[in-house]
Parts: sequence; C-alpha cells; structure tokens
Amino acid sequence: MPTIDILLPGFGLDTDQGYPAFCGVFLVRGPDAAGQPRNILVDAAHVGRRPFLWTALADHGLSADDIDTVVLTHAHWDHVQNIDLFPGATLVVHPDERRYAHTPHANDWATPAWTGLLLEQLPVREVGDGEEIIPGVEVLGLPGHSPGSIGLVVHTEAGRATITGDALHFAYVATTGRNPLVFWDADQAARSIGRILDVSDVIYPGHDRPFRLTADGGIDYLAPFALTVTGAGPDTPGLRFADSSARPSWVMPGIQEQRALYEKNADDSARRISRVPRVVRPAAAPRAAGPGSG
Repeated sequence: MPTIDILLPGFGLDTDQGYPAFCGVFLVRGPDAAGQPRNILVDAAHVGRRPFLWTALADHGLSADDIDTVVLTHAHWDHVQNIDLFPGATLVVHPDERRYAHTPHANDWATPAWTGLLLEQLPVREVGDGEEIIPGVEVLGLPGHSPGSIGLVVHTEAGRATITGDALHFAYVATTGRNPLVFWDADQAARSIGRILDVSDVIYPGHDRPFRLTADGGIDYLAPFALTVTGAGPDTPGLRFADSSARPSWVMPGIQEQRALYEKNADDSARRISRVPRVVRPAAAPRAAGPGSG
C-alpha cells in the first residue's frame, strides 16, 4: 500500500505584517503499475523553506533527484516556488490551474504573473478528477479556492487519507464548511470541503496538522504542534497574540469576473504555454538547513 510522510508540516500562522504561508509538503511512496517504486512530492513550499526541504528529503534517505513526480494541489506562490529543485520530475497539475496561472486575475495576489512561466519549466502532466497517479493514489477534483485545485486520495493502511492543499487549509474548516480564502468560487469551495469529508478517514490539510473527525464532529489531531520561533519572545515589547478563532474569511474582489475572464483568456493562455522556453538547470548541491535566513 502507498504511504504518506510529512516532509514539512503545515502551519496556519498569520501576522499583521504578512503571511509566513508555511504549507505542508508531503512524500507519497508506493509502487507503480509495473511494480517500480515511486517517490511523489505533493506541493513544494516557498523558497523560505528550501533548505529545510533539502534536509527533510535527506532525513528520508532521498535527494531531489529521487523525486520522480511533483503534484501541485494548486499553483499559489507558497506551494510552487521550489519546483525548480526537481528538474527530473514530472509536474502534475489540473489543466484549469495551469491555464489560469498564465493569465491570473489582477487582484489574485497568490498567483503572481510569473507563475505560469515557472510551471512550464518541468514536463507537465495534466490530470483530472479520478485519475490514478499510481495504484492506490487518485486525484480528487477540489475547485473553488482556485480554479483547478486538486487533492490526492491515498489508500493507506490507516484508511483513505486525503491531501487537500488549500481546498481545506485548516482543521477547523472541516467544522465550518467554508473556505477562509477564496480566489475563484466560494460555493464551489464549500462543495469541495464537503467532498473531502465524504471520502476521507484522515485529512492532511494545506496549512495544519493531519487529523480525523471524531464521532461528535470534533478535531482529533494525529501529530503534535512543534514550532520554534527566534527573534522574538513572549516578553518582547509590541508582540501580541490574536485569537485565531476569529480569523476572518476573505473572498477576492472581482471574483464574479473570474469565469468570463478565464474563458476570454483561454487562447492567450494556450499561446503562452506553447511559447515558454524551458530554462531550469540542475539544482545546486543541497545544504543542510542552518541558522539565519540567508
């Protein structure tokens, strides 16, 4: 049976000065249809976590060269920036996400204009709902947070585990049924949350710890919270902690224009995809994560 390991844990941390945006990065391993072992990375995080990703791979006996597939749950900046570390891998992405990344809405701050260029630096495999990546690992279509968000349903010894990306950012979203950050369609996003709950025994959210829902609808976390912060402490003047239960929901201004713009830009996106040169070079030799932010 395929397995899931957490390479980098996800954290739902926000500040009034910006978003750390630490998404979960997962390693799915299992044999393909021919019985050959496969190493599948799900999401790649942003460059602020790059040295830690190198270290996490090494801790699992792997290097970037051992990753044969990178699955993007969606193409937002905090999930895609490290894909250039894996020039020998195939990039798996939903076709709607790929096309949108080349002509994102002007208000979509999570999809910078360079996103489409980055995606095309690896060989791309477009996938849709229900497609098999390897036996026991299937794509789950989860649009709403973004146009082509997907998850992976992994049939493990512990049951059906779903890696959700930001279709379900945080565990509490499983109890509210509403996505707190929507760039495409809020109603679709809500339906995608329901779909995750319908098919999952265990949930690996985009920015939180894996969990199960209890019989009474509570959250049963399956991993401890562990995070060390340097540069500030509980007694640092001006540092305060806000009530995370009051996290507001946000829907992108102009979201009602999204579908019409997507259709209008379809030909332009196709032209851009066909013209992007592949410029990725082999990744530099990995180094262990160290102090400082270099």
